[in-house]
Amino acid sequence: MTKLTSDTAFLKTVYLKEDRLPAADHFPFDLPIMKNFTGIAFHPNVTYIIGENGMGKSTLLEAIAIGLGFNPEGGTRNFNFSSYDSHSPLDQYVRIARGTNQPKDHFFFRAESFYNVATNIEELDAAGSIGRKIIDSYGGTSLHKQSHGEAFFAAFMHRFQGHGLYILDEPESALSPLRQLSMLRRIHDLVEEGSQFVISTHSPILMAYPNAYILELTEEGMQETVLEQTSHYKVMEQFFENKERMLHHLLQ
Repeated sequence: MTKLTSDTAFLKTVYLKEDRLPAADHFPFDLPIMKNFTGIAFHPNVTYIIGENGMGKSTLLEAIAIGLGFNPEGGTRNFNFSSYDSHSPLDQYVRIARGTNQPKDHFFFRAESFYNVATNIEELDAAGSIGRKIIDSYGGTSLHKQSHGEAFFAAFMHRFQGHGLYILDEPESALSPLRQLSMLRRIHDLVEEGSQFVISTHSPILMAYPNAYILELTEEGMQETVLEQTSHYKVMEQFFENKERMLHHLLQ
């Protein structure tokens, strides 16, 4: 397999159905991401959607994932459980363009609800089936018997099989910096195997993948940027270059 190009990408664009949008005075249409939002043309390999908390990153990823047929709480497109129905209606107002090339693998990873995915896997395996257990696709060890970081990484390493479309919402949340570097390598291996990623993250390490699109959300809307110009990178750079000065201003 070879990495995808703009001609062979699984996911091409997402646009709003502007003629159908409700008034912008209630969630999720009052989120900053909705300001001046015209659409996204996705990179055929890796697209990052970043920004401060409350900008609407997770809400947008959720809408894209639901529009592609995923369960709102995550997992493969075969998962249909619901622990708590809290997803927004934004998926009803987005138009998604897919490529003619179809992925062989799919996964929607949500850090905040991955525990629910792990629970559903155990429930399905306990119910029994003719085929092998679902947990075998995640390395064979119960995800609940591992730390959050180990469980996350088990999904990335074992369940992600290549030639896939992977939508990841804050995958770094339980990973150490070293594990984030390992995750970056895993992304690269999967890209080389013909995979496409859309990732929401706060991690400058994770968003360092070469030649990726980085789309940053601010109160003014969304704009494409580069790693060194992101607010995440600048804050970390300022902290490590002059830690004493920053701590003085923070703690005085």
